[in-house]
Amino acid sequence: MKNIIYVTGNYGKYVSVKEYFEEKNMGIDFYEYDFEEIEVNDIEKISRKKALDAYNILQTPCFVADTGFYIDNYPNNPGYPGAFVKRSGISSDVEGLLETMKDETNRTCKFIDCLTFYDGNDFYTFYGVSSGTLAYSKRGDSIKRAKSNLWYVFVPDNCDKTLAEMSDEERKNRNDGHTSATELFAEWYKNTYLNKMWKNCHYHDNNKHIFI
Repeated sequence: MKNIIYVTGNYGKYVSVKEYFEEKNMGIDFYEYDFEEIEVNDIEKISRKKALDAYNILQTPCFVADTGFYIDNYPNNPGYPGAFVKRSGISSDVEGLLETMKDETNRTCKFIDCLTFYDGNDFYTFYGVSSGTLAYSKRGDSIKRAKSNLWYVFVPDNCDKTLAEMSDEERKNRNDGHTSATELFAEWYKNTYLNKMWKNCHYHDNNKHIFI
């Protein structure tokens, strides 16, 4: 099986995804590229544009992954920062985020992951969701595999630790009802795409496929 290529500027994301692929006996290669994001608060559009840019660089099928962070009761801007995690700078200034949210009692928030695979003909998009609450302080040790500094302030549902406080095993097996875009994609790619089958396609419109 030919290795699939993951294009990202975040090595921590690659390490996390690589571990899962290896568990499934699937090869994965890393291509480092720091994308310039389009100015639209739509995680799927951002993800698809990155997948197209990555394909144009490599001229081979590859995938990208993007993450939005949505805070229900962010002052004067519910749902902020949404798809603008990188552009807002919020993940690099979690102390500033906590200061902004210090008087808010409704701290419900969620991560939405959007993974897009492009093979030169079609786009395939996979979503993952993890819901939880915003901690009142930054918690957890520095970990190389952290996808985002927001891991230090995000407490998944039914958990009492932030993602950064959890061990790898705790994060993997947490009982918060989360779904994984990476897992959905890996299973589909191995069992469906490589066999030219489309059993799990929930939505197909022209060259766009959505998996939830």
